[in-house]
Amino acid sequence: MDTNTPDLGRILLVDKPLRWTSFDVVNKLRNKLKTKKIGHAGTLDPLATGLLIICVGKMTKRIEDFMGLEKEYCGKFVLGKTTPSFDLETAITEEKDISEITEEKVKAAAVPFIGTISQLPPMHSAIRIGGKRAYEFARKGTEIELKPREVNIQRFDITTVNLPEVEFRIVCSKGTYIRSIARDFGNVLQVGAYLSELRRTRIGTFNITNALTVDQVE
Repeated sequence: MDTNTPDLGRILLVDKPLRWTSFDVVNKLRNKLKTKKIGHAGTLDPLATGLLIICVGKMTKRIEDFMGLEKEYCGKFVLGKTTPSFDLETAITEEKDISEITEEKVKAAAVPFIGTISQLPPMHSAIRIGGKRAYEFARKGTEIELKPREVNIQRFDITTVNLPEVEFRIVCSKGTYIRSIARDFGNVLQVGAYLSELRRTRIGTFNITNALTVDQVE
């Protein structure tokens, strides 16, 4: 989708490819559209795909507004294994037996997350600590203290259970880390978990079904 208003600039809905950073998308479109005034409204990790709102021209003034909108994600957790980054960015470091885990237990474990919760962000995140990103410290093995944040989970639906994989849909507030939910979800079940797939499907009323690929943007 390309919403083009001469006086207000443009909003582009883009489907971010796997292994691209959000900045990669912005940089590619900056060159393609031959503009310096461009930015995105909400970072997606390189291992996530899905909806990015790209603001061009005067619409960059509204980036903060878009960032505050409700988000929807779908994805997949793997139970019984953990990684330091809570996803596939780092190697598996611990494994636990999941033979006692049932579909009923999996669905019950999602219930405590619904509502306003306190969430500790992952060390492998883009949060700034003293001018540096948290993941810069994490990759060097430097321990830093991150503070919990309040986030709101409006929906946490378990859509498929095919152990060790669990597919989900989450509707949440700005600032929610799905990787942290993977960690905490695994802790509730006492077997650990990591995030193996993540796709952002909606931001506010903007839907992935209306998004363009990077190549389709003109």
